[in-house]
Amino acid sequence: MPHLPAPLADALTLVAAGLPKRERTRAQLLLAAIQVFAARGVAAATMQEIAAVAGMTTGTVYNHFSTREEVVQQVGLWLAHALCQRITDSQQDIPEGAERMAIGNRRYLWLAEQSPAWALLLLDVAAAAPEQLLQKVQAYALADLRLGVKQGDFHIVSEAAAMDLINGTVTQAMRSIALGLAPPNHATAIATTVLRGLGMAHKPAQAVARRPLPPLQAPVATPVRTGRARRTVQGKS
Repeated sequence: MPHLPAPLADALTLVAAGLPKRERTRAQLLLAAIQVFAARGVAAATMQEIAAVAGMTTGTVYNHFSTREEVVQQVGLWLAHALCQRITDSQQDIPEGAERMAIGNRRYLWLAEQSPAWALLLLDVAAAAPEQLLQKVQAYALADLRLGVKQGDFHIVSEAAAMDLINGTVTQAMRSIALGLAPPNHATAIATTVLRGLGMAHKPAQAVARRPLPPLQAPVATPVRTGRARRTVQGKS
């Protein structure tokens, strides 16, 4: 499996911790699916390959997931929860919507810098299962957007337009960074650009985007419901 930054790797190891047998098997299959997706891409992955990596039969995979698309959706939900929860935990003491927005943007770009393969996998899953991953991510960004509007830092025409601006800009920047096509300090420039697009003046936007990122918190295993079973993941539910 490709390198993953420690706080996210630690979260990954907690997925199957302390679960009943059936739910533990389901979690192990999701972990195997992540390995297959990372190696082969979402579109090329098969249920047989997932079973082989998990050390189980193909029939076992179908006992837990009706289709490959369901596996993709559940992987997408886990990835979204893992990243968003780690980011949210790191922002607990930050009251400004603008800074929270910049941190969220920069953390996804940080992932692309630290682990290009995982960033590309995340984008691949987002394209294959947008109703799972993108809706989860948007809920966090939308909360920060509304906070920034309430505090008078953001001035937007509509929430829908603002969310498209955020998602489109950050997604493309992730791909550029992961593929080695971005210039130095691209993450800060992108965060500044997003804040400017949301109505902040240049100097305040740049100052916020340049603030140090808060450290990601160590994950704590707690159960969260996804699909047809409960499984243990990091952070708070």
